[in-house]
Amino acid sequence: MNDLLFELPLPEFFDFGVCLDYLNRSPLECLYRTDQEGVTRYFNLDNHPVLVRLTVPKGGQLRVTLLYGETPGPEAVAWLARYIREWFDLDRDLAPFYRLAEADPLLGPLTEQHRGLRIVGIPDLFEALCWAILGQQVNLAFAYRLKQQLTAAYGESLEYEGHMYYEFPRPEVFADVQQEELCALQLTRSKARTVLDVAALIASGGLSREELLALPSPDAAEQRLLQIRGIGPWTSQYVRMRCLDDTTALPVGDVGLQNAVKFLTGMDRKPTPAELLKLAEPWRGWEAYATFYLWRALY
Repeated sequence: MNDLLFELPLPEFFDFGVCLDYLNRSPLECLYRTDQEGVTRYFNLDNHPVLVRLTVPKGGQLRVTLLYGETPGPEAVAWLARYIREWFDLDRDLAPFYRLAEADPLLGPLTEQHRGLRIVGIPDLFEALCWAILGQQVNLAFAYRLKQQLTAAYGESLEYEGHMYYEFPRPEVFADVQQEELCALQLTRSKARTVLDVAALIASGGLSREELLALPSPDAAEQRLLQIRGIGPWTSQYVRMRCLDDTTALPVGDVGLQNAVKFLTGMDRKPTPAELLKLAEPWRGWEAYATFYLWRALY
């Protein structure tokens, strides 16, 4: 099966190959498979497992084809199209960011090297929060391993042509899970507790992406997230950046951002949060994109 579901128009300053390079940064990624031509991912649509593939034929639009599963209905197709637009930030006009970056000694070379890179989002709030929680105070490789183990244990899966494809676990599946079960997957007790608290909150309707986006400002959304035990400024800023479409998010406590600035500026130490805030003043309105491009200097 290789049925066309739909095509999406592509904005200016979008390079699918550059975005695929970002998606391919870890061999431990478990939620999709990339190759030189596209990315394949599992979704549950209309309560049916489907496998979809995204490609961009030369000079064409973003093509979404169905590899496996029942053809979804119109509402599910509309949901998938919206998800993909948010995944690759396709509705964003990057021209202002590139104009800003051209005059910036740090960002200029990075935007030339990775031109067309979009913030690759995490449109699902539970997945975004979990990924941020798992990444607290560990290196990227170990965070990926934790996500892989959590997803394999609790997510739905599908085998197709010799490969396993997974969907990130849904919050409701953790209703009867105990902390010890998550600790057995190498989560710390505090991370296990926070994952379970967030799962219960989202499953009960006490927290949603829609609610956060409806708040008056990104700062208000952050304050809402900070009310959750185990969610600190770094985690909330990360979620603002990757899930809430906030281009002003600046995770000054992020070790990767600190290391990138140290490396690119030749500093003999990591910059302080105050120094990062000062450095970011010319990036106003585009702090999240600046951060995303600076991360690319590290891998």
